[in-house]
Amino acid sequence: QVQLVESGGGLVQAGGSLRLSCAASKSEFSFDDMAWYRQAPGKERELVAAIVGDGNTNYGDSVKGRFTVSRDSAKNTVYLQMNSLKPEDTAVYYCYVPSLKYYSGSYSLDLIDLWGQGTQVTVSS
Repeated sequence: QVQLVESGGGLVQAGGSLRLSCAASKSEFSFDDMAWYRQAPGKERELVAAIVGDGNTNYGDSVKGRFTVSRDSAKNTVYLQMNSLKPEDTAVYYCYVPSLKYYSGSYSLDLIDLWGQGTQVTVSS
């Protein structure tokens, strides 16, 4: 079963940096669009950043200028570089792919609405 696998979370002091990554567990699957969401305790899940197939990006207002989303198409991996971290950035971060595709000859498979398992980011003051 293919999954989205996140890595890179951890504990960092305010002002520090972390880089999250997300990729499909099976390299033969690919995607065009991916988004990062986060959810803090007692709060709703919110969009952090998104990147689409043509490279355009979108960011939540609270992270603009501090976070950067990018992709390595050869590795089918998306990264979230988080700089100038603040305690209010503390949350579980999830990657989301609306469509994960597999092609083999005439056979194709399209998995929709996949979420990663989440990775904890904790920023201490």
